[in-house]
Amino acid sequence: MFGPFQLRAAGGEQIVINGKRAQAVLAILCLAPGQTFEREQLSQLLWRGKFRAQARASLRQTLLDLKKQLAHLCPDLFESTREGIAIRAEAVASDLSELEAALASGAYDRVCELLLAIGSQALLDGLDFGPVFADWRSARCQQVEQRLSQQIERALSQDGMRGLDHARSRLRDAWSQRDREPAAHGHEIRVAVLPFATPPGDQSLQLFSHGLFDELITTLGQVPQLRVAGRGSSRQLDSAAGSATDAARTLNVTHLVEGSIRRQGRTVRVHAGLVEGRDGCRSWSGSFDGQNDDLFALQQSIAEAVTQELGEVLERQISPPAYRRSTANKDAYSLYLQGRALTARAIGDGVLAKAIELLESALRIDPDFAACWTALAEAQVYTAVYTPCLDRLGQSARMAECAMKAIELDPGQGHARAMLGIHRWTENDPVGALDLAHEAYRLEPHNPEVVLRLGSFLLYIGRTREALPYIEAAVDQDPANGRNHAMLSVAQLNLGNLDAAIRAGERMVDLGLPSMWLAVATAASGDRRLAVQQYRQTMKLMNKTMFPPAGSRPLKGPSLYAFWQIAARGVCSGRAVDRRVYRAMLDHLHASLHDPCDTSIVQPAIWMGQADLVFRTLGAQISPANMFCLMSLWADLEPIRQIRLDPGFLPFAERIGLVAAWEKYGWPDLMSTCGVGD
Repeated sequence: MFGPFQLRAAGGEQIVINGKRAQAVLAILCLAPGQTFEREQLSQLLWRGKFRAQARASLRQTLLDLKKQLAHLCPDLFESTREGIAIRAEAVASDLSELEAALASGAYDRVCELLLAIGSQALLDGLDFGPVFADWRSARCQQVEQRLSQQIERALSQDGMRGLDHARSRLRDAWSQRDREPAAHGHEIRVAVLPFATPPGDQSLQLFSHGLFDELITTLGQVPQLRVAGRGSSRQLDSAAGSATDAARTLNVTHLVEGSIRRQGRTVRVHAGLVEGRDGCRSWSGSFDGQNDDLFALQQSIAEAVTQELGEVLERQISPPAYRRSTANKDAYSLYLQGRALTARAIGDGVLAKAIELLESALRIDPDFAACWTALAEAQVYTAVYTPCLDRLGQSARMAECAMKAIELDPGQGHARAMLGIHRWTENDPVGALDLAHEAYRLEPHNPEVVLRLGSFLLYIGRTREALPYIEAAVDQDPANGRNHAMLSVAQLNLGNLDAAIRAGERMVDLGLPSMWLAVATAASGDRRLAVQQYRQTMKLMNKTMFPPAGSRPLKGPSLYAFWQIAARGVCSGRAVDRRVYRAMLDHLHASLHDPCDTSIVQPAIWMGQADLVFRTLGAQISPANMFCLMSLWADLEPIRQIRLDPGFLPFAERIGLVAAWEKYGWPDLMSTCGVGD
C-alpha cells in the first residue's frame, strides 16, 4: 500500500492488474478490508465527469473484471450489495495492516523492520484521477499517518518499553525516518526541463546547453518531492516548438523549466524560467552568469534556484538538490558534458565515435569519474545497437568493462547495472541480467531508462503481465520517447489488446520509429492490406534513422522498393506464398551477411514463425542489437506461436538461459513448467 500499489499471491509472485482504475479500486478497498465502501463515492472518485449511470456501470464492469482476474486465488474476494462493496478481511494482508498488527501485538522488532522497509513512501503513491480524488487521497493519508503516530506514541509510553532504552531508541529512530510530508499531498510535482536555446552556429554553447540540460534533469531528479520527465521526451521539445501548455500536456508535467544561453565576452549568461503547465504563464525567471571554467557552480545555482522557486510557488517544503560534483577537474567535466550531449543524439555519421572520444579524454584526465564511466558504457552500447557495427560483441564487452568500473567507483550507479545486464544477455545469462535490472531499479526507481530496462528484460522472458507496469511507468515519465511506445505496443500485442497495441504503435511512428510493429498489430486485427502499406513505410527511414546491416551496401531505387515490398507482404499479407518468398530471402541473408544474426533476419523470422531460423540466429548469438527481438516471441498469434510449438523451442530456451530465468522469476504467461501452454 505504501509506494506504487502492488499485489502478490500468498507465494510471493506478483499479480498484475490490468487497468489503472481497476488497480485503484482494489487499492482503495484494501485500505480498510472488511469495511464497506459506497459504490456511489467510488464511482465518482474514479470516473468523475461521466454521467452517474455511466460511472456506476464502469465500476460494475471493473469489479466483474477483477473477480475474473482473481478468481483462481479467491473465488469470493468481494462482499457486495446494491449500494456498497468491501473486500473480505480474511482474504488480504498488506504492509499497512501488518504494521498495525505488529504495533498492536507489541512485536516492536518487526515494527522497526516494516518502518525501515516502507521508508518515506506515500500511501497509494502514483494514483491520480484528478483533484477530487487527490483531496480524498490526501485526507485518507493524513488519517493513516495520524493513526500510526498515535500507535507509535502509545508503544513508546507503554510499561513494557520502560527501561528498554535500546528498543525504545530503535523504534523512535525507525519512525523518525518516515518523512510524512509527501503523504499529506495529493499531487506530484512533475517537472520537465526543456533544452536551453542558443544562438545558431555557436557549437560550444550548443554543447554546453546539452550538458546543462542533462545535468539539470539528473540533479533535479535527486529531489525526493519532484518527478522529472525523462531526457528522451524532453529532448524532443523546446520552447519554440508549440506552446508551453502543449509541451506540458505532451510530457504530462505540471511545470516546465526553460531558458536560453548567450555569450557576452568571456561570460556565459543563462536565463532560466519556470512556466506553469496549465496556462503557460511564467511564474519565475532569473539570470545566471558564469565562466566556461565554472560550469559546476553555474549548474548548481540554477538547480537550487528552480527547486526553491517550486517550493514557494507550490507552498511546499522541498529539499534542495544534493551537490553533484562528481569530478574535481573542470576540463574532465566539460568533456563529459559534451560526450553525453553527443551520445543523446546517437543517430548521425560519426556522432557516437566522437562521443566516445570525448568521454575517453575526460577519463584520461580523471580516471575516478564514475558517472563518466557510466556515460562511456552507454555510448559503447549505443554504438553496438544504432550503427552498422562490425564487432557488436566486442563493443558489448567494452561496455561491460566501463559499467563495472563505474559500479566499482560508485556502487550507487544503477544505470550502469542496467547496461551491464545487457551484456549478461549476450552471455546467455538472463538470470544475471534480471538480477542486475532489479538492483538497478532499487537504486534508481525514477530513472525511466532503468525502469524500461527492467520491463524489457521481463518482456524478453515472456513475463508480459509483470513487465507491463514498468513499461507503462516509463511511458508515463518519458512519454515522447518512441522506444517506450514500441515496448508498450509489443506488450499489448502479447496480451491480445490489439487496439491498445495499435495506438501505441501509431504513437511510436509519430515519434520517428519504424512502422513494422504497428503493421504487425494491424495485421493481427485483420486489416492486412493496410498492414502491408504500414510495414512498407519503414523504407522511408532507411539510411536516416535505420541503416543497412553491417558490412552491406545500402539499397537504392527499385532494389530498395522491391526488398520492402517482399518483406511487407511476407510478414503482413497472411499468404503462404508471400511468406515462402521472404523466408527464402532471409535464408540467403543468413548465409551471406557479415552478421548472420542481424536484426533484419531475426525479427521477421519471428513474425513469420520461421522457427529453424530463429533457433539458428538467437540460439547462436544474442547481441545488444538483436536481443529486443525476444519480446516478439510471446504473442499468441499465428504464425508466431509456431515457434513455441516447435519441438526445438525448449532446447533452444534452455541453451540461451531462458529456462533458468523462468525457474527463478516465473514461467511465461503462455507456458507452464510442463511445457508449452498454448
